[in-house]
Amino acid sequence: MSFTNAPVTRSLVYGLVGISIAVSLLDIKHYFYILVDLHLWRFHQTWRALIYQLCYTNSSEVLFAAMTLYNMRAVERMWGSRKFATFVFITAIFTSVLTPTILALFLRPLTLGLFNYLPAGPTPIIFAVLAQYHAMVPPIYKYKIATSISAPTDDQTQGITFSDKSYRYLLAFQLALFQWPGSLLGALVGWMVGLSWRMEMLPRSLIRWRLPGWVVGMRTQRRSQEFEGLRRRLEGEGASTAAATGVQSQADGEGGRRRTMGQQVMDQFQGAF
Repeated sequence: MSFTNAPVTRSLVYGLVGISIAVSLLDIKHYFYILVDLHLWRFHQTWRALIYQLCYTNSSEVLFAAMTLYNMRAVERMWGSRKFATFVFITAIFTSVLTPTILALFLRPLTLGLFNYLPAGPTPIIFAVLAQYHAMVPPIYKYKIATSISAPTDDQTQGITFSDKSYRYLLAFQLALFQWPGSLLGALVGWMVGLSWRMEMLPRSLIRWRLPGWVVGMRTQRRSQEFEGLRRRLEGEGASTAAATGVQSQADGEGGRRRTMGQQVMDQFQGAF
């Protein structure tokens, strides 16, 4: 149980914990949440939409978010680090725009100003990854908790069925309810963005695009260097093959050369003496 073959997930967990601790120590938590009427309409601080997903403002959310990300590291292993990092990057852009926009333009007017607060934290990104985890990773086992103490009348026992993935969903669900309704809105938006990616409802070019390999530590060579290395290997193999063929031909020629009559007579006398 480790972050093997999941470097992006490891960076997300370490970065989330580290930034949250630093924000708490520096006492700058007030920069990372959004109050629509104060921050967006009055002071026009739209830059908050770009940074509100960088950290959480309390330790409970950090703990549950770190555990949820750790439990979903299988998504990166199945996709590969480059595709997973691209998905997280695109999801962060969409959720940074959609969540504050929906809150400011739709939910706040409909609730007469009661729905005004968007908490800090990457809950939308986590739920976008959770949508992929739900679709890609099958349960290993299932179990049932009986809801009645009476003996069953047939083979089917009355109860609630769970799987090994249930507690992972429970962690994420708790994360969505920590500072609801704002955290619940972020969770719903993230889930919808994840499903849109899964069902290819986003632009096709955006889904096929990938971050550069160096972002996730992949070493990529230039095409000219690859062809140069291939040419050198082929030249080396051709030279060794030609040398081996020449030596073999020379040996065959010497072995198959005919002897003269004088040499045959001398061989007969040498054998006699």
